[in-house]
Amino acid sequence: MPQQLLSHTPIYVWAILAFLVYRGVLASTDRATTMRTLCIMPAVMLVLSLQGIAGKFDLGGGVLLAWAVGAAAGAALTWMLIDGARISADRARGTVHQRGSWTPLALMLSIFVIKYSVAVVTAMHPALAQSAAFALPVCALFGCCNGIFFGRLLRQAAAYFQQPYALAA
Repeated sequence: MPQQLLSHTPIYVWAILAFLVYRGVLASTDRATTMRTLCIMPAVMLVLSLQGIAGKFDLGGGVLLAWAVGAAAGAALTWMLIDGARISADRARGTVHQRGSWTPLALMLSIFVIKYSVAVVTAMHPALAQSAAFALPVCALFGCCNGIFFGRLLRQAAAYFQQPYALAA
């Protein structure tokens, strides 16, 4: 069965996985990053999650509400756990100094695994896509992962915008 799963997985899925691993390994090292660059992975993960929800579940607004509740919970938890005073930003250069962390890789792989698992399970049991008992927790889990990304981004943006903007002489 695992061989069938792997052989029936489109090539682009492995390209996405490779990109996510690449970005996750980059996130493990300290670096200075622009605010624009900081928005890339939360946006990519948002698209992957919402595409997964829209493509699998036909339950209307309930799945989006479950996603939104999960996203709000993940963002709030992350906001509380990240110490904004430990984030350094330089508005004159337009950068935020990011400490290396393996958390982004874990989150990206979590979303990938959830999305892949849901695709496999709903391909094997299509009726689950119509089951609120299956869809709502999955969507809340997608939302929670996205919320963690957005909570981290919001903390970084808050630190960035709290810095005085100094014009270069």
